[in-house]
Amino acid sequence: MAKSDENNMPQKSEIGTPIPFFGEEHIRMYRESGGEEGYLWNGVPTLLLTTVGRKSGLERTIPIIYTELDGKVFIIGSQGGNPKHPHWYLNLLENPHAKVQIKDEVFDAIARTAESPEYEQLWAQACKYWPNYDVYQSRTTRKIPVVVLDRAPN
Repeated sequence: MAKSDENNMPQKSEIGTPIPFFGEEHIRMYRESGGEEGYLWNGVPTLLLTTVGRKSGLERTIPIIYTELDGKVFIIGSQGGNPKHPHWYLNLLENPHAKVQIKDEVFDAIARTAESPEYEQLWAQACKYWPNYDVYQSRTTRKIPVVVLDRAPN
């Protein structure tokens, strides 16, 4: 069983099934195994995020690192420090409704961009698990968004 901290997040030193990259194979493995394969990537937890393409209108799914704090599930729109926001983030700005899969749990979510002071608290928590976020922020002048995935009411 994986070690966890007080927020049930795996500790950074844990290593899951080695998956060399995010992409279709990661998504397939994650879905087929209910997250048994693909949940941990390079020692950090991932979820599957499905958004609706703002131009195509088609559903788009990506695996992405996530963090939890005080019951909030959130993701970081870093794109490795690219000067442009990731497409999934632009999709959520257009339509904040998303589907989320964490391990074998699938739920509808409404995304929102965190603002101060929540932003700083969530950013610091995310950096505990993936310190490269600070490196990515140093590579760009855009403020990298922190996106909270609030569960949609049933």
